Amino acid sequence: IVYTSTVGCIVLTCSKPANEETTFETSLLCNDYKRSKYLAEGVAREFCRKGLPLVIVNPSTPVGPRDIKPTPTGKIIVDFLNRRMPAYLDTGLNLIDVKDCARGHILAEKKGVVGERYILGNQNMSLREILLALEKITGIKAPSIKIPYGIAYAAGWVCEAVSDYITGKPPAVPLAGVKMAKHYMYFDSSKAVRDLGLPQHPVAEALAQAVNWFMENKDDSERKTGVAFPSRNE
Repeated sequence: IVYTSTVGCIVLTCSKPANEETTFETSLLCNDYKRSKYLAEGVAREFCRKGLPLVIVNPSTPVGPRDIKPTPTGKIIVDFLNRRMPAYLDTGLNLIDVKDCARGHILAEKKGVVGERYILGNQNMSLREILLALEKITGIKAPSIKIPYGIAYAAGWVCEAVSDYITGKPPAVPLAGVKMAKHYMYFDSSKAVRDLGLPQHPVAEALAQAVNWFMENKDDSERKTGVAFPSRNE
């Protein structure tokens, strides 16, 4: 059995990227999603201790085509395409091509050791680096203004209140996302690469594929996001 957890169940360190052995700090459980994933992984581990042949995978931040919701990462790309990112936060993520992430699940089933966990990730990038990569792909200028964390935190509270009491729609600036942005979400995927053979296709190519997919499916994306996409020649 392959159980899909998340890197949100792995503690973040200031000195180096976190790995599968890093002890978790419950203070980082800043929203219901992360709490539910943390508790669920605990249940999975308990089943494993009782004899269930289970392997845990912890995906980082998959990126690529067919992001139909879109995910929070996809929304960064959507907002960038629509020039709705006038500034950026000093934070970072670990990205992986979504196809590599899917392949990692299959490899975990074939090669994973029962009771072990594997981080499915690839490249650690600051948000500024991600935006510059998108600039190179699209020709759209990346924001150069770094917003202070305190201002982003206040904006998160305001957007959450507007969402809860006025619009009923997802907040433009999710407070949980702002809280997590205080930490660099950097991880070490070397165990999965070494033991499973996790592919490591270039993240820049995955970002380009995501951009192309959003543009080719702009009508559907506009309905889901409520935002008009620019045409390719804008």
